[in-house]
Amino acid sequence: MFSRLGQLSRHLSRPGSSYHAHPSETGLTAASSPLTRPGMTMASAEEKSKRMIHTAGCIIIGDEVLGGKTVDTNSAYMAKFCFRLGMSLKRIEVIGDDEDEIVEATRRMSDTYDFVVTSGGIGPTHDDITYQSIANAFNLPLVEPAGALERMKKLSRPHPSQPHFSFDVPSPALEAKMRMIRLPIDTSRSEEGQVLFVDDGLWVPISVVNGNVHILPGVPRLFVSLLDGLKPLLIPRLTHPEGQGVYRLIISTPMAESAVAGYLTELATRVEPMGIKVGSYPRWGRKRNSVTLVGKDKAYMESLVSEVEKQVQGIRVDREEDADESDEPGDG
Repeated sequence: MFSRLGQLSRHLSRPGSSYHAHPSETGLTAASSPLTRPGMTMASAEEKSKRMIHTAGCIIIGDEVLGGKTVDTNSAYMAKFCFRLGMSLKRIEVIGDDEDEIVEATRRMSDTYDFVVTSGGIGPTHDDITYQSIANAFNLPLVEPAGALERMKKLSRPHPSQPHFSFDVPSPALEAKMRMIRLPIDTSRSEEGQVLFVDDGLWVPISVVNGNVHILPGVPRLFVSLLDGLKPLLIPRLTHPEGQGVYRLIISTPMAESAVAGYLTELATRVEPMGIKVGSYPRWGRKRNSVTLVGKDKAYMESLVSEVEKQVQGIRVDREEDADESDEPGDG
């Protein structure tokens, strides 16, 4: 595949805050935290929450993903979501349920990208440490936002194994549930914009930290619903709303990748200054492979189609499988 590997800037410092995190919640204070960077104010978070969105990053959190127990589908959905809206998804990371890794990755991505999404680690058990870790990353307390408990009471359903559960009676089960609505919040700012409820049928909040880090659950159904719910809030901050800024054209070719590699290398070099990326993708088990053009200048990309079709003996298609004639494998 013809693509350039982006360089990773590892900014290991992060915005400090003008107040102290509650020790009982995070174990850190602004005075004692080794992560505090002097001279920074929460104005940086305000700026991040309002600036135009060009780039995005995604952090998948969970030992179960790294251990092979759970197959991550959320990052794939995030990639499609960003492409449709014209955001450039620059990086996807999968990390474990480890506070140091969550702190480092979240601070670095918040510094590097305009829009950051995390997935996983916000459930009721001891190994769900995403809220606590991100609170520590930005020296914030964990706070129960206004209306969150009432929303949980209204929209959640008791588990069959807890027929006698009550929100009005203190219990370990209640405390476990409360963990899911104690969010990292900058108490010097309004909660508006820091806590989002984007689905009328769900009690699950989206916690927005440092202006651009959006904490989502790892359950795919919830992740998809909440990410889609963010769309109306993101559109005003996009250069080309509704994905009008990025296009993908597909040419289906019967030729082996090795046969077209020389031409595609030359083409990629030629169109790179125009912001066009050339891709080549083998399709094992099929006789046809795919060549793609991805970029923002649709008119220029369209002007290249006839040339590419001729050089790779291919045809333009809407979907890779549209030109398939056989399931038999071809030579690579």
